Amino acid sequence: MRRLEQALGAGAGLTLFLMMALTFLDVIGRKLVGQSVPGATELTEILMLLTIFLALPLASLKGEHVAFDLLDNLLPRPLRRFQHFVSHGLCVAALLGAAWLVEGRAQRTVEEGDHTAQLGIALGPLHHLTAALLLITALVHIQLLLRGREERGHG
Repeated sequence: MRRLEQALGAGAGLTLFLMMALTFLDVIGRKLVGQSVPGATELTEILMLLTIFLALPLASLKGEHVAFDLLDNLLPRPLRRFQHFVSHGLCVAALLGAAWLVEGRAQRTVEEGDHTAQLGIALGPLHHLTAALLLITALVHIQLLLRGREERGHG
């Protein structure tokens, strides 16, 4: 699990850095040369997609999602455990459903040969990767569900 965390973290960090560098070069190009980086918008969209979906399993694993826990300390421990089970179970169901839908979209995208408009980057592999990262996030929630441990800050 540690290697997966490191790989996802390195990937998310790299894509975030590349997005920053691309934006910097695009702004410099527009201001100094009067020319933007060709396809900068498409590349930024792809890098943003990768950053988000690479970081999603990490946020789940660390319990860093936005949560309303104002009343959690008032709940009895068995109810908090039930809440933990239900919340991770719903996350697993939603993520598996999303992965299935995105994978279906990926297959159609590959069959139709969809590419980005300006740079001609194939969209199918990006959709497949997104589906795989959603599946990894679902597996993280399964692990958290089976672990039975309450999320950070909940006791």
